[in-house]
Amino acid sequence: MERWSMTGATFGPCNCDWGCPCNFNVAPSYGFCDGVYVWSVREGRFGDVPLDGVNFAWAGHSPGPLHEGDVTALLVVDDAAGAPQRDALEALWREPGAGLPFDILNSVTSSLLDTVYAPFEIELAGINTRASIDGGRIFEVVQSRVKNPVTGDEEELYLDKPTGFTSTRSELGTSEVGRFAWNGFSLVDMSGKYAEYAEFDYAGP
Repeated sequence: MERWSMTGATFGPCNCDWGCPCNFNVAPSYGFCDGVYVWSVREGRFGDVPLDGVNFAWAGHSPGPLHEGDVTALLVVDDAAGAPQRDALEALWREPGAGLPFDILNSVTSSLLDTVYAPFEIELAGINTRASIDGGRIFEVVQSRVKNPVTGDEEELYLDKPTGFTSTRSELGTSEVGRFAWNGFSLVDMSGKYAEYAEFDYAGP
């Protein structure tokens, strides 16, 4: 495995209620887990290959708690990524010993489907980030802060978790829109459910 590093933003929705019990090592709200992580790389390298500006997403379905495994997952890479960048991401996702977060997500995945390449559109704005893949035909998410049920005011919520493997500090919110489907692999409608935004800083091996 080449030495690599990347920094940037990660965000996305899942089917759990606001806050997501998985953040607290509890079973998901409805017994199963459907969710999408999107990574937008600000700066990165894989060996001699620059990863600056690369976007990719991991969509997964787990029949039970994520840590119990048996996940079916799909990697989607921005089609703006060149061949060396695509090869770098394949190595990170499919070869052992890459480091976090890839090793943990791979360890719970029993079926990683063939990678899909499609155009990404991302508007980074903290928890108010929005994004689409292939014009929304594969994925669409619109995130926001949750609202106080009494006053209607936005609630600013953060989770600090030093042991987190995708990030150590996340802003917690909701997905006004959250949908993912590709060629027979579809997740439940995640609109109105949990969403998060975080900055990340990874390196390995």
